[in-house]
Amino acid sequence: MQYFQLFARNALYLILLIGYSLSLTSCAKKVSFITSGVVPAAQGYIKISEDDNHNYTVDVNIKRLAEPSRLNPPKETYVVWMETKRNGTKNLGRLNSSSGFFSSSLQALLHAVTPFKPERVFVTAENQSNIQTPGSQVVLTTKEFH
Repeated sequence: MQYFQLFARNALYLILLIGYSLSLTSCAKKVSFITSGVVPAAQGYIKISEDDNHNYTVDVNIKRLAEPSRLNPPKETYVVWMETKRNGTKNLGRLNSSSGFFSSSLQALLHAVTPFKPERVFVTAENQSNIQTPGSQVVLTTKEFH
């Protein structure tokens, strides 16, 4: 009987510890882009998750995004940006295709890690990817999220 009580108490502690650990790890938040007036066929989403060091992983996945050279005016690349509450707008990087730049499936991806908490994510068409401020040609955007 004593062994059973000891086992039951240890099992309860283990269950509570596992539950507490799971509550500390953030679940990934999936947010869809709003339908674009610039590239209406484009559809995509972002996934954001926070790690144990309070960094944020941002994964962008977009399908049917036209080549930037087909836009009016034509551009060279797409850049992903995030707005933060306290740190302004940050360049997350250039969208990449899974098999060559904008393959026949027109799928574009980006994986980025940032110490800043994203409030909104958007994509612009640009002539360079290493710029510090976004241009005016916004192609896709999300609503604000928290």
